[in-house]
Amino acid sequence: MPRVKRGTQHVKHRKNILKITKGFRGGLRNRIKIAKTAATKAGAHAYRDRRVKKRDARRLWQVRINAAVRVLGISYSAFTGQLKKKEVALDRKVLSEIARQQPETFKKIVEFVQ
Repeated sequence: MPRVKRGTQHVKHRKNILKITKGFRGGLRNRIKIAKTAATKAGAHAYRDRRVKKRDARRLWQVRINAAVRVLGISYSAFTGQLKKKEVALDRKVLSEIARQQPETFKKIVEFVQ
């Protein structure tokens, strides 16, 4: 049987790793062994942080709504409880945008649920 050396595949794999780590600092960008680890960790952090980004956005919406309802003399938890009782189908994202951009409309929503 003829011998297969896999030279082209080896080079292609290394080039792909270096393409992924382009722009990294120091030896992380051009030393293969370290670059491979850096690329793996970068991928893991990117995967995790796509979920963390959603969490952070939700926390921001909650803070915005809380700030808006505190001015109107009600707590965030009481407000969300009243929303559920009245079956208002606005989610936190929409409520925070209304509170930020249209305070008069938000005030009417708060008055409606109280």
